[in-house]
Formats: sequence, structure tokens, C-alpha cells
Amino acid sequence: MSAPLDVLLRDARIDLILSRIEKDPSVIDDVIKYIDSEIRSIRFNSILILGELGQKASSALSVITECLEDEDWSICREAVRSLGKMGNLAENASSKLSKLIGNEEDSIRREIAITLGKIGIASDETLSALKTALKDKNEEVRIEAAKALGNIGPSAHTIIHDLMLSLKDKSWSVRTATAQAISKIGEGTIKAIPTLINSLDDNDWRVRYRVVNTLTKMGKEAVPNLLKVLKHKNPIARKEAVEALGGMQLNDPTIIDSLSEMLSDNVEYVRGKAADALRSIGKDAIPALIKAYENVKTEMKIVIISTIGGIGIEAEEAIPFIIEVQNHKNKLIRIEASRTLGNIGRTSEEAVNALIQALNDPKHIVRRVTAIALGKIGPIANKAVPALINVLNDKNPDVRWRASESLGIIGVNTEEVISSLNELIHDECDYVCESAINALDNLTEE
Repeated sequence: MSAPLDVLLRDARIDLILSRIEKDPSVIDDVIKYIDSEIRSIRFNSILILGELGQKASSALSVITECLEDEDWSICREAVRSLGKMGNLAENASSKLSKLIGNEEDSIRREIAITLGKIGIASDETLSALKTALKDKNEEVRIEAAKALGNIGPSAHTIIHDLMLSLKDKSWSVRTATAQAISKIGEGTIKAIPTLINSLDDNDWRVRYRVVNTLTKMGKEAVPNLLKVLKHKNPIARKEAVEALGGMQLNDPTIIDSLSEMLSDNVEYVRGKAADALRSIGKDAIPALIKAYENVKTEMKIVIISTIGGIGIEAEEAIPFIIEVQNHKNKLIRIEASRTLGNIGRTSEEAVNALIQALNDPKHIVRRVTAIALGKIGPIANKAVPALINVLNDKNPDVRWRASESLGIIGVNTEEVISSLNELIHDECDYVCESAINALDNLTEE
């Protein structure tokens, strides 16, 4: 004979009761009746069971909501939890829940924050309660309040300013939850853009990082505001705006032109971020990069060349420009030009020819980087083999090292190559010898 329901409730036989309900849903009505029991354990477990059933127990919503006023704090807390498990069906309970946010019991305030997030309705009362909870003395309450706002999503955009303040909370866990909430809210609504834009010059890098990330994900809608920030008097704000625009990777001519102008900014880290942003956009940014080259100082010329190299093989159209600057009087520019040709000229005979010429550069560091670049191009650079053989006799060991390494990579196995590398095995520098041996191994392995 099966045990009476009240006995099962008293003894917390949750599994048996749920099994009974699964077979006969009408048992739910019996469980609801026991919420009025004088025995605390029966009342508590009745609420718990109904919470476990979630939206299947929607008929119990009003009764459970009344339990929010129970004098027993544990009953009240369990009622809050059960309402949360019913999700948005418990919307009508939001008002009562919000009023309880000042309850003396920490665990009740924590559960209220969680439940309001699960209900997910951005009523004025709910947002006000969660705003209060963001300042709660208890860390767990603050964490759950931030998470709840994130769960509510874009309709909670009016609270973003308060979340920004929470990013300075003394608790790392609170700051992390807050940052995640800002992303969830901000990505879904353009109404959040002004607040986010105003925070680009925040003193806390964690705030700026999350704001940039959110604006980036918002995409085109945030572009007009971000372009205005490029004129901001605070270089930090300009830098963050540049980063957000670059992260969008949009081939919009207005964005590209605006970012190229930032290559001449009077602050170094802003210029650097502008170069990074243009590299992220890719080949569509190449004409702007080439144009900007003429109007910047040597330091930025090098950065621009490097940026083109970072775009990779898609930057082939820049090869004639890079070859031209390879003749610059500044060795640092020539170094970067050779390095860039190795990155973007992997299918270009024109690039190989230019690098062959650069192996004759008067500066050994240029010759070294050039040898590396030919190795990056690989087998297509087989035309450079005779020139690489010649520099195996270079006075500088680093040049000999890199030339032998590239010969092994290019993979032309001729008697002259093998003979030249064999001679290098006896080089005065150990690392040159080792490189020659490795190259021979690469060329002779079957």
C-alpha cells in the first residue's frame, strides 16, 4: 500500500511524489492544498515540489505568491525559488518580489535577484529592485543582481549606467558578472549606445574593455557615434573608438578614411591602434594605408609597412609600393619592406626579384631579414637560389644562418646547393653549422 501524500511530504520523499505526479497530474492539486498545512516540513516540501514542476504547476502561482509573506524566512525563500523556476509565468509576482529586496535575510535577497532575472520582465519595479541589489552589502546578492539584469537583456538598457558603476566593485566576481551583463544588454538595443559611448574614457580599463566589445558586436548601428569619438579630446576615448571600429571589420570607405587619419594622431598608442584596426579590415584598407604613408613620420612609415604585411597574401596589390620603399635610405624601412614582401609576395615573381636585389643591401640586418623572407615565400622563390648560395659566404654569421635555412625550405636539390651547404657545416659558428645540417637533411630526405 502506498504511503499517504502528507507523509511523503513530511519525510521529503521528493522523488516518489514527482513520480506519482508523472503518472497522475491531478496530484498537483493535492500538493497545492498542503501548502496550508500546519506542519512546516509539509508546507516547505509542497512549495519545493511545485517549484520542481516549474510551469507545469502554474495553477499554484497565486498560492505560492502568498507564501512570500510567510513569517518563516525559509518558507519565504523557497517560495521565491519556486516562482523563479516558473519563469515568465510568474510575472504577476514581480511586484511583491521587488518589494522584498530589502529583506533582512541575505539568502532571500539573493534568491529574489535570481528569480527576477528568470522572470525576465523589465518593469520599473523590477529594475528598481535590481538597481538596489547592485549596491547590496552582500557580495552574492550583487553578483546575482548583475546576472539578472543580463538575463533580462536589452530592455534593461536604462540600468547600464548603474552597471558601469558596479564594474568598480571591490569584488572581482561582481565585476565579472557585471561585465557580462553589460554585453548582454548592450548588444541588443541601439538605445544603449549613448551610455556606452560616454564610458569610452572611463578610468577603469575593465569598463572600457567591455564597452568596446559590446559596441563592436553592435556593428553598423554604433558607427556614427564612434566616428564622432575619434575627435574626442581624451586620447583614451579615441583609442577605444578606433579599436571598436576596427573590430567590426567593415569595409566602409568612411570608416577606413577616418581610421587612416588617426595614423597621424599626436598620441602613439592611438596611432598604433589605428594601424591594428586597418589591418583587421584587410585589403580594402590598403589604398588608405599607402596614401597615409606619405604624410607620417618614419616611425609610422614602418608601422604602415608592417600593417600591410600583417594583412598577408591578400595585400598583393601593395607589392609595387613595398618594392618602391625598399630603396629607402633608412635601413629600418628597408628591413620592414623585406619582411612584408615575404608575407604578401608568396605568389609573386616580382616580390622574389626585389628580395634577390635586397640580398645585396649594405646592411647585414637587411640581408638577414631578406633571406628569411625568401624562405617564407618557399618553393616559388627557387629563382633566388643562386643569390642565396652567394650569401652563404656573407661576413655576418646571421646572414649565413638564415640563407642556409631558406635554402632548405625552398627545396632545390642541386649539386651546387648541396656542395655549398656541406662547406657551411664547418662554419666557425655552431648555429650556422646546425642550420646547414638541417637544410641538408630537408633536401636529401626521401
